[in-house]
Amino acid sequence: MKRNITSVWLPITIGFCFILVLSSCKKYLDKSPLVDIEETEPFKDFRNFQGFTEELYSAIPILSSTQNAGHSNWNWGDDEYWEPTETRVWANSIDQGNYPVWNTIFYGSWIRTGGNPSSQNNWDKGNLWGLAWYSIRKANIGIANLDLLKDATPEEKRLLEGQLYFFRGWYHFMLMQYWGHIPYIDVALPTDETPRLKQLSYREAADKVAADLQKAADLLPVNWDETTVGAQTRGNNNFRINKIMALAFLGKNLLYAASPLMNREATGSSSYNEEYSKKAADVFGQALKLTEETGRYKLADFSQYSQIFYTFNQNGKIPGLEEAIFMENLAGAAGRFRWNQVNDYRPPTINNSGIKVYPTANYVDFYGMANGQPIADPEKADPISGYDPQYPWRDRDPRFYHDIMIDGEKAVNNAANVGNNQFRQYASLYTGGLYRTDNPNKAVFTGYMLSKYISKLMNDWDGYKENNAMVLSLLRLSDLYLMYAEAASEGYNSPTGKAPGYSKTAVDAVNFVRSRPGLNVGPVADRFLSSQEGFRSEYRRERAVELAFEGHRFNDLRRWQLLTQRPYTLKKAVEFDRDMPNNDVYANSRNARVRNFRERILFERQLGERHYWMPFLLNDVNMYSDFKQNPGW
Repeated sequence: MKRNITSVWLPITIGFCFILVLSSCKKYLDKSPLVDIEETEPFKDFRNFQGFTEELYSAIPILSSTQNAGHSNWNWGDDEYWEPTETRVWANSIDQGNYPVWNTIFYGSWIRTGGNPSSQNNWDKGNLWGLAWYSIRKANIGIANLDLLKDATPEEKRLLEGQLYFFRGWYHFMLMQYWGHIPYIDVALPTDETPRLKQLSYREAADKVAADLQKAADLLPVNWDETTVGAQTRGNNNFRINKIMALAFLGKNLLYAASPLMNREATGSSSYNEEYSKKAADVFGQALKLTEETGRYKLADFSQYSQIFYTFNQNGKIPGLEEAIFMENLAGAAGRFRWNQVNDYRPPTINNSGIKVYPTANYVDFYGMANGQPIADPEKADPISGYDPQYPWRDRDPRFYHDIMIDGEKAVNNAANVGNNQFRQYASLYTGGLYRTDNPNKAVFTGYMLSKYISKLMNDWDGYKENNAMVLSLLRLSDLYLMYAEAASEGYNSPTGKAPGYSKTAVDAVNFVRSRPGLNVGPVADRFLSSQEGFRSEYRRERAVELAFEGHRFNDLRRWQLLTQRPYTLKKAVEFDRDMPNNDVYANSRNARVRNFRERILFERQLGERHYWMPFLLNDVNMYSDFKQNPGW
C-alpha cells in the first residue's frame, strides 16, 4: 500500500491566528486588496470547505526536525546523551532542568516567522504551542460554520465534521501532554477582547478531549478509499483522519488521564485510576478489533523494520509502511533531517561534523535477551535469562542488533574512506578504543551508537545526504497494542485483564508485538505474570525497547511519575576491555568475549516536582489573572 498524502482539494489558505485574527465566527476574513472573496465562500460546498480544513493537516508539528537551536533532538528522557558541552541542544537544557528554554523550541520561531502553518519552512513546523492554538481556533471556526454548508452530501458533511472535531480534540491533547492545565476552547473567540477562560484540571480537559474524539470516531470511516468522496483519490488517502486514528487517540487521552501523575491531581493518589484505565482499554480494544478485522494497519515484517522509520534511495518515499497510523508533518521529509542523520550520530573519527549524540548504556540495558527475559544487572551473570557479562551482546533481543551499534561492528564499508585504517573502519567502543578517545568532547562517551533510524554504514553511502527520508510516527500499531496492554492490566489489576469486547488480554498484546513476523522474541516470562506489579515492569520495558528513540520516553516517565526518581535520572556509559584478538571481534562482534564489563554514571539529573510540567510563557500568564503559571515556575 502506498504511504503518502496528497492535498487533493483546492486549499483556501486563510491566515487565522489564536487571538490576532477573526472578529467573529461570521466575520472571519480581512480582505486583501488583491482578492475579493465572499465570507461564505470557503463553506459553500465540500471542495471549498475541505480546502479550508486542509490547513489543519499542514499544522501538524514536526518533532524530528525543527531546524533551530534545538538541533533536531526529540528524546528528552533517560535514553540519549548529547555532547555535554553543547549548550544549544534542548535535551541538555532538560538535563539541567532549564525548561524555560522551551519558548525557543515550541514558541519562539512561530513568532519570528509570523505563524504561517502553510509554510513549507521547518522553522514554522516545529512549534507546537502556536500551531496548536492556531488550529484549535480554525477548527472552531469550521464547526461554527457547518450550517453554511448547503451543497454537500450527507457523507461529505460527516467527513468534514469528523475532521474538525478530531483536530480540535487532538491539538488540545497535544498541548495537555506538556502543559497540563489549559483552557479548553470550543468556541471561536472574538479578537477585540482579552479571553477570560478558566484553566481546567487535567481530567476536566481530558473529558472534553474525549467528547470531541468520540464524536470524530462516530463520524469518520475506517478507510477513506471505501467512501464515495475518497474514491476519486483512492490509494492516496492513507493519512486522512479516520475512525481508528480517532479511537486510538481517544484511548491515549484516557490512558494519560488514568496515569499516576494525572490521577494524583484528581484524587491525591499516585496509582492508576481504575475507571479511566478501563475506559481507555475499551476504546483501544475497539480500535484494535477494527484494525484486525479490516487489515487497515499491520505490524511490519521485521525484515522491513528499518522502513518504519526511514528510507534510503527510494525517491523520497515516506517511511511507515502499513504500521504507521499517524505521522508527524511530512513537509520536506526527504531532506529536512538528512544532514543530522549523517553528522550527529557517528564520532569524529569517521565524521567530524555535527553535534554528537549516543544512546545511554542504562537505556540499552532495557534490551533483554532473545528468550524474552530482562537483564537484571548488566554487571552480573544471570542463569535465569542466560545473560553473561563476559559475552554481553550474545543472544540478545533482535531489536538490540537493529537499533544499537556495538563494539567491533563495521561502521565504514570501504576502508579507503578512512585512510585504510581498520581501527577507523570498525567501531572501537571498548575502554580506550579510538572511537572512545578521539576528540573526547565528541567521542562515543556512552560506549554505544544508534542505528535505529541511521544505517550502520551510512557514512559510506555516496550521496546519502541526498537520498534519505526519515519521519517519526506519533502513533503506530505496536504502540497501540502496548497502550492497550497498559490500560487493560491497570484497569483490571491483572496481566490477563482485557476489554469486554476484544479478544486479547494485556499479556497477549505484549506478546503479539514481540512475535511480529520475523522478530520472534520470547513471551513475557511466567514469573512476571503472578502480579500486576511484576507485569508492569515488563510492559514498561517493552515500551522502552519497541518504541526506543521515537520521542515517547520523556512523556512516559512523566506520566508514570518516574522522571525525578533514580535510576531514571541517571545517564550511564559502559566500560570494558576486549578479551579476544581484534580480528576475531570484527568477524563476530555479537559473540565477542570481554573483561571488566561495568557501567559508570556520566550525569545525574537534579529535577524536582516542577519539572513534571512545562512553564507557560510569561506573556500568556500575564494576559489575565485567571491564567495561572504551572507550579514552581
